[in-house]
Amino acid sequence: MLVIGHKNPDTDSICAAIAYSRLKSKVTGDIYLDCRAGHLNEETQYVLDKLGVEEPAYIKDVRTQVRDMEIKMVAGVSRDISMKAAWKIMRDEDVVTLAVTQGKALEGVITMGDIVESYMDLYDSKMLSMAKTSYQNVVDSLAGTMIVGEIDDCIEKGKVLIAAGNPEEIEKYVEPGDVVILGNRYESQLCAIEMNAGCLIVCEGSSIASTIKKQAEEHGCKIISTPHDTFTAARLINQSLPISYFMKEKNLVTFRMNDYIEDIQAVMAKEHHRYFPVLDDNDRYVGMISRRNFLGARKKRVILVDHNEKSQAVNGIENAEIMEIIDHHRLGTIETMGPVFFRNQPLGSTSTIVYLMYQEYNVEIDKNTAGLLLAAIVSDTLLYRSPTCTEVDRKAGAALAEISGIDPEKFAMEMFRAGSNLGSKTADEIIHQDFKRFSVNDMTIGIGQISSMDAEELKEIEKRVAEELENQRVDNKLDMIFILFTDILSESSEVFFTGKDADVTIENAFNGKKTGENSALLPGVVSRKKQFLPAVVSALQQ
Repeated sequence: MLVIGHKNPDTDSICAAIAYSRLKSKVTGDIYLDCRAGHLNEETQYVLDKLGVEEPAYIKDVRTQVRDMEIKMVAGVSRDISMKAAWKIMRDEDVVTLAVTQGKALEGVITMGDIVESYMDLYDSKMLSMAKTSYQNVVDSLAGTMIVGEIDDCIEKGKVLIAAGNPEEIEKYVEPGDVVILGNRYESQLCAIEMNAGCLIVCEGSSIASTIKKQAEEHGCKIISTPHDTFTAARLINQSLPISYFMKEKNLVTFRMNDYIEDIQAVMAKEHHRYFPVLDDNDRYVGMISRRNFLGARKKRVILVDHNEKSQAVNGIENAEIMEIIDHHRLGTIETMGPVFFRNQPLGSTSTIVYLMYQEYNVEIDKNTAGLLLAAIVSDTLLYRSPTCTEVDRKAGAALAEISGIDPEKFAMEMFRAGSNLGSKTADEIIHQDFKRFSVNDMTIGIGQISSMDAEELKEIEKRVAEELENQRVDNKLDMIFILFTDILSESSEVFFTGKDADVTIENAFNGKKTGENSALLPGVVSRKKQFLPAVVSALQQ
């Protein structure tokens, strides 16, 4: 099961996902994978590096993939096996397509239709030599025994024929290299050998004279004994042809483990095959899937942390099965197919909720997990300065600091300093460092926040960001966009905005002091969640 935060993840989103996946694994004994839906910012990367924690796996999309389907693990077969052997495997495995592989590399596919078509349309008596058929295949197809000659050799030339006449007649049509099917007549066997036949197939398990064996050895002629009669042997011998002669090698329709099933359905519908090979990321053959496997495809099971709005969720969330939501934000637009465990508390950090759940489950918090949870709480509450911070957050932070042995104030300064390294970033990177989309009435607005302990640094980047805002609004299909530049030490923010009526919205929401045509100073405003967003939503709904 995946535990994942929102896009443009912050420290709380990442640390909550890691800590909660650890808790769920301990409580249930199942495997929970902590994930991220976007790239880490510098602050969060600093925290993970400082605590020696590997960054969560990046999940771009949670739509159902081929790997979520029931893949039929049918082993690949060699291109040299006989048509008969391939047919038997298909019947035993209840499939109509086999992957032809060399090692794990896919070389082609052979279908039951290919085998039937070859059997019905095969009239060329030289087919065995044209296909370089191995004598091993011939022996296997005829349930025979190699009496004279090397079984590993191949039929290099000649045709297949039945020696039904007297020796005089046989001399007329046996040519060097031919495979001759015959009975127990000594004279016919000797004649075929003297005509330099490549192989004698002696039917009905007839005994073979020692002189015939000796003559065959001297002439380089192989002898195979089969229990079948002449008619049956003639019917079965074409089944010894190697599948390489009929398999498809070009324009193969294959799928990969990471392909999304909604993308491959259209491709499958156009093809007549019933089974399709699946490859991994290294082009190695894995198994086969068919159309009926769609019925049992498992949706990805997901736990959302630190958000509950579809616009902030990982791509494809509507196709996933949401199992739980752990959050501390306003209620948003996520819809679920059935009831889920939903915990939402008005606290300063999602990680505070996770801390409380550790206590409720009576699970001991190790030093490393305590450091992660503390970092998240300190980050989201701006070292307990944010109005979203509660007494519960402060107590949780104090307890976690004691467990982890970390000085919260010193750690916070290091984190904020690492996260406020903005001078080398582009305007686009700065805007999206901590950016969220919200739906309000029929509008979509974007709100970003840049927090720093260096007021001069904020001033240096404001102009670059202001010039880029309108482009970002258009590119992201937003009605309005707001970017907060929050000075942690002075506990105030300057907001830059663009979009129709954005200036009116700010005026109605805060009556703040305008610092420019598209900017305003907001004293005491440091929280996007508790101060800025509710005021903007209220102004838009008036």
